[in-house]
Amino acid sequence: MTLFTCANCRQPLTGDLKEAQPSLGTEERSGHRIAPPRMARGIYAISHDASLFILHPDDLPGTAPHPDRGRRNGCCGLDGQDGPNLICAGCGADVATKQSDCWTWHLVALTAAAVVSGAESPS
Repeated sequence: MTLFTCANCRQPLTGDLKEAQPSLGTEERSGHRIAPPRMARGIYAISHDASLFILHPDDLPGTAPHPDRGRRNGCCGLDGQDGPNLICAGCGADVATKQSDCWTWHLVALTAAAVVSGAESPS
């Protein structure tokens, strides 16, 4: 199990997560249908170049929306096309990009360089 924290202030960004492979997402979408989340809750995957951790959109309670509204574009949600749009709730550092628009897979791409990962300490 892994807990991701902000590399800048060590604020916990996630709860306890388990590593897995991302779903392939090969299903066709017809019309204006919202895509399912790319990852199940509580699961993360590492991108092919190890620069991102891919998570379910609801698995980052330690983040907040970016204060720059220009980073939060989209029609039905966030399209993730304008740079990181989630910040650490503790210090305001850019930590992730959320995609939740009608034409995107729903996911959060946590920037590996902005976080520290480790085993969650027992409560």
